[in-house]
Amino acid sequence: MADHIRIRPASGTWVVRAAGAVLGESTHALELTEGDYAPVIYFPRRDLAMAFFDASDTTSHCPHKGDASYFTIVAKSGPMTDAAWTYENPKDAVAQIKDHIAFYTSKVTVEEV
Repeated sequence: MADHIRIRPASGTWVVRAAGAVLGESTHALELTEGDYAPVIYFPRRDLAMAFFDASDTTSHCPHKGDASYFTIVAKSGPMTDAAWTYENPKDAVAQIKDHIAFYTSKVTVEEV
């Protein structure tokens, strides 16, 4: 793993909400810390209501984690474009985040409950 990336189990129970709807709750979330960035919580897909997620055409590349693909969240108030991302085939050093989804906290609420 890159020296500046750390992944550990996120303690407690974590919830993600969008436009008042609970998208998921997990006691198996992961916390990824990368350099000076704020920690990011990655939720296992199995703990999310995937019916609210539409794959988008957006992609990005991280030299340390690999290629990310994005999801638009379908909310009652309207779509939240590219509000979540995943690494379908992460680099070996961060393989723990495979089958997990992270969220832009500027678009949804992610909190420990």
